[in-house]
Amino acid sequence: MPPSATGIDLVQEVKSKAKEGHAHVVSIRRDLHRVPELAFEEHQTAARIDAELSALGVDQIRTGVAKTGIIAEIHGSEPGPVVVLRADIDALPIQEQNTFDFRSTIDGKMHACGHDGHTAALLGAARILCSSRQRFAGTARLLFQPSEEKLPGGAPGMIEAGALDGNATGPPIGVFGQHVRPSMPAGMLGVLPGPFMASADEIYITIKGDGGHAAEPHLQNCDPVVVASQVVLALQSVISRSRPPGEPGILTIGRLIADGATNVIPGEVVMEGTLRTMNNRWRKQAHDEIHRVVSHVASGAGAESHVHIKVGYPPLVNDPDSAELVRETAMAYNGPNRVQDIEQWYAAEDFACYLEELPGAFFMLGVGNETRGYTSAVHTPTFTIDEDALQTGAGFMAYLAITALARAQARG
Repeated sequence: MPPSATGIDLVQEVKSKAKEGHAHVVSIRRDLHRVPELAFEEHQTAARIDAELSALGVDQIRTGVAKTGIIAEIHGSEPGPVVVLRADIDALPIQEQNTFDFRSTIDGKMHACGHDGHTAALLGAARILCSSRQRFAGTARLLFQPSEEKLPGGAPGMIEAGALDGNATGPPIGVFGQHVRPSMPAGMLGVLPGPFMASADEIYITIKGDGGHAAEPHLQNCDPVVVASQVVLALQSVISRSRPPGEPGILTIGRLIADGATNVIPGEVVMEGTLRTMNNRWRKQAHDEIHRVVSHVASGAGAESHVHIKVGYPPLVNDPDSAELVRETAMAYNGPNRVQDIEQWYAAEDFACYLEELPGAFFMLGVGNETRGYTSAVHTPTFTIDEDALQTGAGFMAYLAITALARAQARG
């Protein structure tokens, strides 16, 4: 049997290796940040990941998974179960406004959600795991996933390609992912059991009425601008009256286009919005209610309506036992003062697709630093991270994998 994978000695060993590899992890992050690539275009990013993994001598590397993704495996000293760690690799269509020397060199593209950090941290974890094979039995499977930022997401393609397949011991014991959070101090860790992140469905509504002269509304059968305004207000009843008590939900209309003029009533109004929920059953009910409300308001005013709901990522629900494992492991690795309780987050993540297939947890890594001015939110042109946090991010991912495999072995 391999040596025990728990205890103070392992924590110190992993921390020491994370410290030794930190400068290289930072250099990877900066190189990726300079050349951001959008969903399913991450060819240079994938090539860099492949090169890093090959240099480490990982046991198996599959490239071209779900177009531009990579699946890698690191085997321990003996056969055993599989634990899965995931990082996303794509960037966003945002023009960076930061001025540091490793800012994006690609106009209109930026790593504004920290995926460069996620990728660098997981490569750092790979380095630690490769040098710690004697510490675990089984396999650490690493997923470098494309297209988290764009529907339908890269997770379904990775799953279809076997990212969550098991081995002779059965299915993987868990799947874990890490996301940077600028509102948490650098190096802090946090996790929430149960519903954590929201589903995200896109709503597209068209209202058609009678266009005409703005000075003669009485000659028109239906003003679609007025009807659209009534629809916006009526849709709030989906949340205020149809939502079950205690069930989270957000419905926002963020775009309304009535392409008339000061003296023109348009014949058509287009609206776009989003629905966020934490429960698939209520989510489906809300879809039905949106269709009903729009249809009734429009028909009652003599207008035509059309509703299209583009179904996005499902709610992200952390398995309670897996979340507790993350919390306990974080306490052991980081200390109780560096583990934070976190609240539900209404952003969406296709890591949720993995959690519909396997138990696991998605947790947060703090990357904020008010003293250094690193406070910008994700998806903004001035977002950046305190790179000191990547030492914790890399080390903790490796420690979590080793601990999870050790516990699985102990249970037999």
